[in-house]
Amino acid sequence: MKKAAAKSPAAKAKVSKPKISKPKASKAKTSLAKSSPAKASKTVTPKVRLPKGPAWQWTAVETAAAIRSGVVSAVEVTEAQIAHMKAVNPKLNALVVDLSEQALNAARAADKVRKDADRGALHGVPITIKVNVDFEGQANSNGVPALANLIAPSDAPVVRNLKQAGAIVLGLTNTPEFSFRGFTDNPLYGLTLNPWGPDITCGGSSGGAGSAVAAGIGTIAHGNDIGGSLRWPAHCNGVATIKPTQGRIPAFNESAAAERPLMAHLMSAQGPLARSVADVRLALGVMSRRDPRDPWWVPAPLEGPKLKGPIKVALAKMPDDMNVHPSVTAALRQAADHLERGGYRVTEVAVPDISAVWQTWCDIIANEAMTLQEAAMLPVTSKDFHKAWAGITTKANPLDLSAWMKATAARSTHIRTWQMFFEDYPVVLAPTSVQPTPGPRADAESPERTLEIFWNDLRFISAINVLGLPGAVVPVALHDGKPIGVQLIAGRYREDLALDAAAAIEKRVGMLVRQLWERAE
Repeated sequence: MKKAAAKSPAAKAKVSKPKISKPKASKAKTSLAKSSPAKASKTVTPKVRLPKGPAWQWTAVETAAAIRSGVVSAVEVTEAQIAHMKAVNPKLNALVVDLSEQALNAARAADKVRKDADRGALHGVPITIKVNVDFEGQANSNGVPALANLIAPSDAPVVRNLKQAGAIVLGLTNTPEFSFRGFTDNPLYGLTLNPWGPDITCGGSSGGAGSAVAAGIGTIAHGNDIGGSLRWPAHCNGVATIKPTQGRIPAFNESAAAERPLMAHLMSAQGPLARSVADVRLALGVMSRRDPRDPWWVPAPLEGPKLKGPIKVALAKMPDDMNVHPSVTAALRQAADHLERGGYRVTEVAVPDISAVWQTWCDIIANEAMTLQEAAMLPVTSKDFHKAWAGITTKANPLDLSAWMKATAARSTHIRTWQMFFEDYPVVLAPTSVQPTPGPRADAESPERTLEIFWNDLRFISAINVLGLPGAVVPVALHDGKPIGVQLIAGRYREDLALDAAAAIEKRVGMLVRQLWERAE
């Protein structure tokens, strides 16, 4: 692989690596009994060690285990994370609301909880939250200057679930205006850069989340996805994610002036970005807990019935009109090979009409937003937003009431067709983007460029939103020193199948961000 021509922002920054010492008490934890040598030998527990590397490089699973075992405190981990965040974030602008003081107070409180108490799955684990959901006491600005003083009166369900599990929130991550662009830039907070290099976008709308977690700021980043906003940033930043089935994770913002339009709610999902698939799975379990404020939440099990192996995977054939870069084709073949080695049976087949599904997504989301939101959005947004929005709406068919009803009915037909396809192929291997990652403001070049990106490059991810299906992304390779991910799609509420396949790929690829961090050493 070619090396990047210029060092990334993360590489240019002098990254501090605070040392974390073991508490003295932990050195004595070699036995649970002090009776006779014979009895003691039967009760010796394995010596607990700190994970390798500085604390900001630890996974969420490793961090939770280290804190739970007592070899490190939540305060020590949080202090290390804050020091690293202050070293690298000025170059990236991934975190736009610094909650360091709150995080330290929460970490101190976490360390006071008795070891025999019922600690949450993320007790003491540092995370980030996207700045487009309610975080009590903070502005839910959604990247819009006119909303800079919209203070959230309560925590959104996903925030509440994460806090109740013991997570420590370091800060809020950036998003484009109204989270309606695939590139993270806005007049309120500015442009967010990709830690792999300033010449490519970090994606959007959860671009701040993707950039942060790839750079080592937080172990888990919260994001959301209505047209690819979890999966596209994961692809761009070389991390893993899952866009869950609609209804898996509860959603609600008390600060909102009105209820969200129905189809926008049915096509969007909250979810995690993380450096490992295991962390994504851990975060999904926490985020998915019930909240009565979301009437669409579904109490579906996180693990479905075990399938008889070998599980068949459909490697999606590309539509004839899609311009696919050779590096993407190679990454898909590589991912297919990893799955085969992991015991899956991969066959290249035509999937149900992805182009027609994408058009349904575009028609519904554009017409709904133009009818209920556009008049309020356009006066308070930038010229860049207007160009990007025009690019999306240009492809949308105008719908009167009859056409709208037919479009929503067509959604049910598409979902049924895909569900039947999953009966033969429980997992679909597909691209995220079919072209190399573009520059950080590519969608602001022209409406035509935006349309090209969404229709050609990102067709396989935006289409999945209208189906409400789970889609995982896992990094596979580098092209010109920049990450490429692939998407694993499964049937409704079968996130477990998508994540299992992603884990099989990750097992052979490893955590791609380690290569990014090596550049900074």
